[in-house]
Amino acid sequence: MFSHLPQLNQVRGFEAAARLGSFKAAGEELNLSPTAISHQISNLEEKLGVLLFERKTRTVILTHEGSQLAEAVYQAFQRLSATIEEISFAKSVLRVSTTTSFASMWLVPNLAGFQKQYPEVQVEIKTTEDLIDIDRDRGIDLAIRYGCDKEKNKGATKLVTEDFRAYATEAYLASHENLEEATFIETRWKNNSLPLVSWSKWLEAFHPNTSVSNIISFDQEHHAIQAALANQGLVLASSVLAEMAIQQNWLKSLDRRYSMPGFTYYLLVSPHSENLYKSIAFKKWILEALGALA
Repeated sequence: MFSHLPQLNQVRGFEAAARLGSFKAAGEELNLSPTAISHQISNLEEKLGVLLFERKTRTVILTHEGSQLAEAVYQAFQRLSATIEEISFAKSVLRVSTTTSFASMWLVPNLAGFQKQYPEVQVEIKTTEDLIDIDRDRGIDLAIRYGCDKEKNKGATKLVTEDFRAYATEAYLASHENLEEATFIETRWKNNSLPLVSWSKWLEAFHPNTSVSNIISFDQEHHAIQAALANQGLVLASSVLAEMAIQQNWLKSLDRRYSMPGFTYYLLVSPHSENLYKSIAFKKWILEALGALA
C-alpha cells in the first residue's frame, strides 16, 4: 500500500533541510554530515523525479515541488508526534527557553505547581539571553520572551506586564530610613535594545530632592535581587521576579505607591509543538499562574 513512499531517513533529512535552509544545519541537528544529508535528498529527488531544492553557494532554496512536499511532511510529522505522545506511557519532555533571571526567580520556584498538575510531563529549562529562532529550532517547544517590542513578539501570547519597585530586607529598611545613606542596586541590561530602568529615573520621579552617590549595578537582574536579599542595599527590581521574595517576607517594598512601568513577558510556542498535549498543558498553567499577578 505504501511501497511508493521514500525511506523515512530521507524524509527526515529533507524536512530538516527545508526548515533550516541548509544541508549543514540539517546534518548538525540529525548528527549526520552535510554530505550524508545531500545524498539522502539526491536519492529522494531521484525517486520522485523532481528537484526539491535549488542549490546555491551558501544556501539551498526550496523549489515549488519542494515547498509542497515540505508542507505535507510537516503536517504528517506533527500528527505522528501528537499521536505517539498521546498513546505513550513514557514521560513527555517539554523544552522551555527563557532568560536566566526569569528561570531562577520565577519559573523554577513555581514549577512544582505545574509538576503537581501534570506529573507525566518532564520540563527541561534552557536559559539564554539570545533570541532563538523558535520556528527552526526543534530543540525548543516554548520560549518565554521579555521586552517591549510587539513586532518581535508577533503571534505570541501575552503573559504578564511587570512594574519596577524599590525592595530591601526589613532589617535594611529599618536601618536606612535616610535614603541618602543607602546603597542602591540596579540592573544594566545585556540587551541594549531594552530601555534602562534606573535609580536616577526613579529618584527623579519620586524623590527629586534626594542626593545619592552609592549606586551599584549588575548585568543580570537575579544577581541584583540576590544582593538585596543579602542585606546589601535597596534594589530596583521587577514585581514579577520579586514575587517569591515578597511572599516569603524576605523582601519588603520601600513604598507601594512608587512604581515605574516595566516590560511584558510573552509566550511563543513552536509550530512543531503547538498541538501537543505537553505544550497546551504548560500554556494553560503559566497563563493561570502569571494571571494572578496581573
